[in-house]
Amino acid sequence: MTNQWLDDIKWTDDGLVPVIAQDAASGEILMFAWMNRESLALTVAEGRAVYWSRSRNKLWRKGEESGHVQQVKDIRLDCDKDVILLKIEQVGGIACHTGRRSCFFHRLEDQHWNAVEPVLKDPATMYK
Repeated sequence: MTNQWLDDIKWTDDGLVPVIAQDAASGEILMFAWMNRESLALTVAEGRAVYWSRSRNKLWRKGEESGHVQQVKDIRLDCDKDVILLKIEQVGGIACHTGRRSCFFHRLEDQHWNAVEPVLKDPATMYK
């Protein structure tokens, strides 16, 4: 099997590509992360989102601790071939490590960032 499709991607100098996770049903943007070649290939093979953690310098299977797995429904590459869009089903309805549905819960209001989405689950109960 050829990996030509991986070669078509414009990877950053450090071998990464930015990834947007979007709810396949609602269109809501849930999170942003990074992938390397291995994590993208694993995502395709496993049918669930596998990211590259820059802070931990290792593969990160979304939901491996919290149970909030992202089942991949569709994978898209943008016109410049340098951003991946995952259309996903968010198991458990929580994508953010803060216990919120989406990582994009801060809204700019009167020149201040305000948290405008509720915490659905205490993060202390989601992680070891």
